[in-house]
Amino acid sequence: MKKALIPLALFVVLVIFLAIGLTRDPREVPSPLVGKAAPAFDAPRLHAPDQRFSNQQMLGKVWLLNVWASWCVACRQEHPILMEFAKTKTVPIIGLDYKDQASDGLKWLARHGDPYDLSVTDRDGRIGIDYGVYGVPETFLIDKAGMIRYKQIGPVTPEALKDKILPLIQELNK
Repeated sequence: MKKALIPLALFVVLVIFLAIGLTRDPREVPSPLVGKAAPAFDAPRLHAPDQRFSNQQMLGKVWLLNVWASWCVACRQEHPILMEFAKTKTVPIIGLDYKDQASDGLKWLARHGDPYDLSVTDRDGRIGIDYGVYGVPETFLIDKAGMIRYKQIGPVTPEALKDKILPLIQELNK
């Protein structure tokens, strides 16, 4: 009799896990990097490949790292929002052109506008791997000490900017 209840118990446990999963926002995947030091990188600049940029240069500043690519459809959705936000000069925005040809990235920025203070190339995706990127766009808010404080999975929306990112920026800049 007890053996007959085991499949029922497993089914009930499975239903509970599924029910919990359905109540969660898929864009709010907890990142193990939030609250930890941002992985160090040193990469060529997109507009000047002979020059390099290291995230260590941003120590002492609150800034955004936006992972994008010319082939990314969702990046087109967030791009106008980033363009408007960049005009405010609230924080520096560094672009990470992910798994892309530099020439394609440059054409894309020329066509759609460039909201970034600078962009770097991540042709092979190694920087993205270090940051736990599994889809673009993704955006990281990094504090003055180089700690990741927030990760936006998917396009930055006006709501995410207003309700999450801007309040965190204000708090971190105190």
